[in-house]
Amino acid sequence: MSLLEVDDIHTYYGNIEALKGVSLEVNEGEIVTLIGSNGAGKSTTLRSISGLTPPRDGAIRFEGRDISLMAPQEIVRLGILQSPEGRHCFQRMSVRENLELGAYLRRDNEVGEDMERVFTLFPRLQERERQKAGTMSGGEQQMLAIGRALMGRPRLLLLDEPSMGIAPILVERIYETIAEINRQGTTILLVEQNANYALGVSNRGYVLETGAVALADVSSSLRENPDVQKAYLGA
Repeated sequence: MSLLEVDDIHTYYGNIEALKGVSLEVNEGEIVTLIGSNGAGKSTTLRSISGLTPPRDGAIRFEGRDISLMAPQEIVRLGILQSPEGRHCFQRMSVRENLELGAYLRRDNEVGEDMERVFTLFPRLQERERQKAGTMSGGEQQMLAIGRALMGRPRLLLLDEPSMGIAPILVERIYETIAEINRQGTTILLVEQNANYALGVSNRGYVLETGAVALADVSSSLRENPDVQKAYLGA
């Protein structure tokens, strides 16, 4: 059974149909990426999965359970957590306070262990533990957004445009860490405009065009596909 199944979902903003029958699946242990141009529906797909913009039609199943109409906080409790596009860190709060908020639904005694895990993955966050998030660079805030999501102990981590607006040297560091997070056992669904990075780290990929899946394949095959190269890889 797939960890996540998205089955023919149609999602709207008012009367505008943003997703026109998107279907995809994510198996446990994978990194799966969604690539496509601006407005293709990538972020809307993640918003639908996380309950922020529920689909009107179709189904989303997590471990076989239909979560299509579940409230976002209940979806978080199931283990689906998102690092959103634009990072959305709490600017006036410290790095540590942002990370603690990521664990706000937890009632176990292992939050401190996960804080140490985040600091190991992102040593720069430990260096800036007491610094206000709003005073950090875009790359550092991206690390914080991912770390905040990890504090919820995700079964499925949704990453939305982790390379956006970040210096290339930090993008490489973040993608190395994404690969490490996956090696440690976290399944990842990744939305990314930078197809080179996304296909380099993922197992499989889906190409979205105008709210629908245009192509699906293993990532290595997508990288060799002439249409994908021309449209998304700068070939």
